[in-house]
Formats: sequence, C-alpha cells, structure tokens
Amino acid sequence: MALIILAHPNYDQSLANKTIINELQKSDLDIEIRNLKDLYPDYKIEAHAEQQALLRHENIIFQYPFYWYSMPAILKHWFDVVFEHQFAYGSQGDKLKGKNFIPSFTVGSSESSYTALGFQHFRVHEFCKPLEQTAYHSQMNYIDPIYFHGTSVAAGYKEEDIKSKAKQHSKKLIKLLESGEKQVA
Repeated sequence: MALIILAHPNYDQSLANKTIINELQKSDLDIEIRNLKDLYPDYKIEAHAEQQALLRHENIIFQYPFYWYSMPAILKHWFDVVFEHQFAYGSQGDKLKGKNFIPSFTVGSSESSYTALGFQHFRVHEFCKPLEQTAYHSQMNYIDPIYFHGTSVAAGYKEEDIKSKAKQHSKKLIKLLESGEKQVA
C-alpha cells in the first residue's frame, strides 16, 4: 500500500521520527520502509532498486526531519539519483504518474517561529515548493505535507510531548492511507 522513504541521518537518536515509524509498523497497513542511511551509508544509491520499490506502491511517503529549511542531504541525493530522465520525467518518463507524493516531516522549533514575523520569516509550507514542483514534474499527486513542530529535546521540548505529537502525526498518515483521499485536514 505505501512505501516509506526514511531519510534521517541520526535515526537511532531520533525520538519523533522513530515514534512515527514505530506507530506505522504497529498498524495493519501494508508498508515497505526503506531506511536510506542503513541501505546507503556511503551514499551510493542504487537507482534501479529504488525505482523498483517506487513502482510497487501507489503511496510514497517521504519521512524525515526538516533540516536547514529542507530535507536531509541523503534524501536530496536520492531524488537526484532515482528520479531520472525517462523514469520520472521526460517524453517517456511517466513511471510515477498518478502516484501519491506525501511529504511527512518533523520540525525542531516552534510553530510561531515559522511566521512572517517569526524568527524564520516564512511558513513551513513555503519551504516545500521544491517538493511540490518535483511531484508535479513527475506527474504525481502532491499531498499537502504532514508535519508538526517542537521536536527538539535540545530546545527544551519534553520527550512525552514529542512522543504524543508523533503518535498523532502517525494517526494522520494512517488515516490518509486508509481513506485513499488526496488530502487530510
């Protein structure tokens, strides 16, 4: 049912992303998880293997921590290698057409810092435009990102609160996948 491309450079130390993945694994959903750090610690991503995984699923979830207003380097590299011309785009590049592109990530700082007057000056969704365009260019259905703020223990957020929010986050993903709808409120 769903492919999860997990791109966390420090997954073993993760609290939020690890909780999300654990909750998804406990669900009755048919999911395949590809942990990029485990599969490719040397960053030598095998395009064909990843493309075959993409072809097996209609729902593609990209799970990662929001790093420097974007995705971790390994996920960017994954896109560069896997979304090849004539696979993801181009005159014959329709292999991903109609599949759901679902960004799912965690944000370390507060929601209030991601406003026009906040510390970051922009809302999170404004940083997601490259993801949206990647989906459109690949003829995929872009699903609005599912994310939550306040995931950094180092910034003073409590572990119990982070875990609780991560469980709610996973419930949104499960609801989305079970419903087959294009958006979740």
